[in-house]
Amino acid sequence: MTQIIENFAEISGKYDAALVDLWGCLHNGIKPFAAAVSALEAFRDKGGTVLLLTNSPRPSPTVFTQLDDIGVSRDLYKGCVSSGDAARAALASGAYGKKVFALGPERDAPFYAGIDVQHVPLEQATGIVCTGLFDDQTQTPDDYRAIFLQAKNNGLKMLCANPDIMVDRADKRIYCAGALAQAYTAMGGEAHYFGKPHPPVYDLAYQKLIEITGREILPKKIIAIGDGINTDIRGAIGEDIDSLFITGGLAASETATDGQPDPAKLDAFIAKAQLTPTYSMGHLR
Repeated sequence: MTQIIENFAEISGKYDAALVDLWGCLHNGIKPFAAAVSALEAFRDKGGTVLLLTNSPRPSPTVFTQLDDIGVSRDLYKGCVSSGDAARAALASGAYGKKVFALGPERDAPFYAGIDVQHVPLEQATGIVCTGLFDDQTQTPDDYRAIFLQAKNNGLKMLCANPDIMVDRADKRIYCAGALAQAYTAMGGEAHYFGKPHPPVYDLAYQKLIEITGREILPKKIIAIGDGINTDIRGAIGEDIDSLFITGGLAASETATDGQPDPAKLDAFIAKAQLTPTYSMGHLR
């Protein structure tokens, strides 16, 4: 059974490190959640290591800048690992060729920095790199059916740099790269994912923890925190580490009442997902 808790301090003393999701957990894309910042500050001040683990397609240095811009202090965390970091390593390996069709917004240009690939039209491409929708404010995966049909017919593999299906930006829910990869797969295309819940990004996270702390932290001393049942929680279960499911994010309408998990709703939700978080709470605090 998932244990419903009121605040992170109830359980934080069991752990040496926390792998913390960003969107829906630490911030909403526009501003940080003050209560979440306070909870992580308390964990940090008692000796805990906060490592941000995000499905952002951007490399970590760009994530730092994004967090600076919305007011998250660098003193809060010791480092960051992004799905962009893992995906960049895969792209640099040459597995998708040297000529790629870049599917995503212009703001994701830093993803390609320093990697020897050329951006070409779809008909010339040896692979697709998907960091998101061209315009996530107005488009949906249905707008890409023609592109995906041509790509599938050309036998192109897709590198998905962000497995998230959707995130909440302030009060608007928007599609992410994972939704496009899902649509491409449904049409018969081949997509590869680099981010939660897939192992490569956790391997990078463990390496980063060793760099930060100078030692290996045992899985039983690590907790993953996030609002994505199929990313944060599935990934944690796959890695055999404890998890704290933030129900007030993506799954708020299905799981929460008055800001906290409703036991009956939560049980139905996790039974359907066939994934059981170790703990759950409405918002990180």
